Amino acid sequence: LHGRTRLMVVSYKDLHNFLNFAVNVFGWDMIETPEAASGVPAGDPHPGLLVASGPAQYDYEGVTPGHMNLFMHWAPGALEKIGPFMEIDMDHPLEETIQKILDHGGKLVLDKSKSALAKPLDGMGEFEELFARIGAIRRDPALDISRKAVIVMCADNGIVEEKISQSGQDVTAKVAAAMGRGTSSVCRMAKAAGIEVIPVDIGINEEGSPEGVLPCKVRRGTRNFIKERAMTEQETLAAIEIGMELAKRLVHEGYKLLATGEMGIGNTTTSSAVAAALLSCDPKEITGKGAGLSDTALLRKIAVVEEGIQMHELYQADAFDVLCAVGGLDIAGLSGVFIGGALAHVPVVVDGVISAVAALAAERMIPGVRDYVIPSHKSREPAAERILEELGIRPVLDAGLALGEGTGAVMMCGLLDIARTIYGERTTFADIDVAPYHRFG
Repeated sequence: LHGRTRLMVVSYKDLHNFLNFAVNVFGWDMIETPEAASGVPAGDPHPGLLVASGPAQYDYEGVTPGHMNLFMHWAPGALEKIGPFMEIDMDHPLEETIQKILDHGGKLVLDKSKSALAKPLDGMGEFEELFARIGAIRRDPALDISRKAVIVMCADNGIVEEKISQSGQDVTAKVAAAMGRGTSSVCRMAKAAGIEVIPVDIGINEEGSPEGVLPCKVRRGTRNFIKERAMTEQETLAAIEIGMELAKRLVHEGYKLLATGEMGIGNTTTSSAVAAALLSCDPKEITGKGAGLSDTALLRKIAVVEEGIQMHELYQADAFDVLCAVGGLDIAGLSGVFIGGALAHVPVVVDGVISAVAALAAERMIPGVRDYVIPSHKSREPAAERILEELGIRPVLDAGLALGEGTGAVMMCGLLDIARTIYGERTTFADIDVAPYHRFG
C-alpha cells in the first residue's frame, strides 16, 4: 500500500469502521500469516489491532486466495484469538473500495419533497443545499437535528517557544477550565442555542485535566516543530482515534449533529503550517495574525512556518505525515471527529481555520469525508477561505469572526434550527390553497 513499510499496532474498538481510515492512510509491513505476527509486542498505549496480508495460504473460512486478508485480535497481550475479518480486492484501486459517503439517492428524494413547500423556488438560498445534504447524510427526510453538541479540543503547542503568540501556554488551561465551569464564550453562546459543550483535554500542558473537561490527554502539548517533529505517529494516531471514538459515542447517545471547536495557544501557527503543506502554497499567502500579532511578530510567525515546512520536506508529504510533523493534538483530534462523523453518518459543522484545516486533513486521509462537513463562517484568518474552497463548501456567515472555541459553528447551529422550521413543519402550497411555482430553464 503506497509503497511504504510500516507496521502499526493500534487499539480501536470497532475495526469495521476503522478499516477505511487505516488502509487509506498507512502502509504496513505485510505479514503472511498470523504466526508471523506473534513476536510483535502488544505495547502501550496502542495494543489491539494487527494487520496481515498476502495471498491466502491457509484454510481460513471465507478467505479468498489472491486477496489481502486482514486479521484481528482483541487481547492486549499475545495473539489469543485471531481469524479472518475482511477482504480487500487488490485487483482494483484502493479508492474504489471506499464507499462514497454522500447518499445521492437520499438527496434526490429530499429535493423532490421540498419543492412542494410553500415558498419561492430556492427561497432558502444556501440552506436549500445544506438541508438536502443533512437529509442525505442522516438518511432521514425528517431532518432531525434536535440534539447537538460542540466538541472543543484543547491542547498546547510546543511551537510557542518561538514567540509566535502574545499569550503564554497557561492561557489554554485557563480557558479550558472556564469551559469546564460553563463560563467561556462558547458555553454562553451554546446555552442560548441549546447545544451541549464537550471540552476535551487532548493535550493541555499541565498535570491532570481541569474539572468538567473530558480527560483524554495524549501528551502534555506537542514538541517544537522547528526542532523536531511535533508528534510521533503513535501520538497522532491516538489523537485521531480519540476524535473518532468521541464522535461515535455521541451519535450512539442520540446526538444528531456535531460541531467542532478548539482552544490552544499557538494553534493558528500549526494550522497555517498544515494548510500550507496540504495546499502546496507559500505560507505568506495564508498565515494571519491569529489572536493579535504585530506586523513584526507576523513576519516571525511566517518564517517559523516556512522553516518547519522546509525542515520536514512537507510539500510532497501525505496528510498524516504533515500532521505528525507540524500539526497539533487539537487538529489531529478534530480530524478524527470529522472522520468519525462521516463513518457514523452524522453531519459535522466546521468552525474557523483550525477546524477547517482539520477537515481538510481528514478529507485527504479519507476521500469523501468533506461530504459530511457543514460550513459555518468565513474566518478572518487568510487560510480559511482557501481551505473551504478546497473542500468545496461555502461559508454562510461572513462577519469577520475570530473568537475561536467553536463559537462560529455554534452560531451556525442556531441558524440551522431556525431554517429547519421551514422544512420540519412543512407548510405546503396545498395547505394554503396556492398554486406552486414552476421552474423554467
